[in-house]
Amino acid sequence: MKIECWAIGKPHESYVAHGVDEFTQRIQNYFPVEWRLFNLKKNAGSPAIQLLKQEESALIMAALRPDDWLVALDESGKQLTSRKLSAFILDRGNQSIKRLIFLIGGAYGLDETLLKKSKFIWSLSDLTFPHQLVRLILAEQIYRACSIGRNEKYHHD
Repeated sequence: MKIECWAIGKPHESYVAHGVDEFTQRIQNYFPVEWRLFNLKKNAGSPAIQLLKQEESALIMAALRPDDWLVALDESGKQLTSRKLSAFILDRGNQSIKRLIFLIGGAYGLDETLLKKSKFIWSLSDLTFPHQLVRLILAEQIYRACSIGRNEKYHHD
């Protein structure tokens, strides 16, 4: 199984880039992993929020394959403990999923089309985080989940 982390927005800011890179390299010890960033070209005027979300959705939908397992990160989703995330990832691997995709939406969240397409909707927290920071949290939590799955000492209960 390959893990892909997709995010709508600009490249990683310097304050998160090092951390995202570090945890992404660590995840490589367990699963192939890569980041993919989707960024809309700027229009002369700023489109309405719903139109922007629809344009972002179209970009993502065009990149999805029929057998992808899409996890949308959204405040409406279910929260997981690190141990439950570990079991979740291992279960997908045991189901012979080819691509497990974690999707971070844009500034206004994800379009309803993507939420409906998702096989799981995950909320990191009741708190609101900057989208750049969510990338770092996601990378660290996937690494933590992988280390739990191997009974390594990174995670402490």
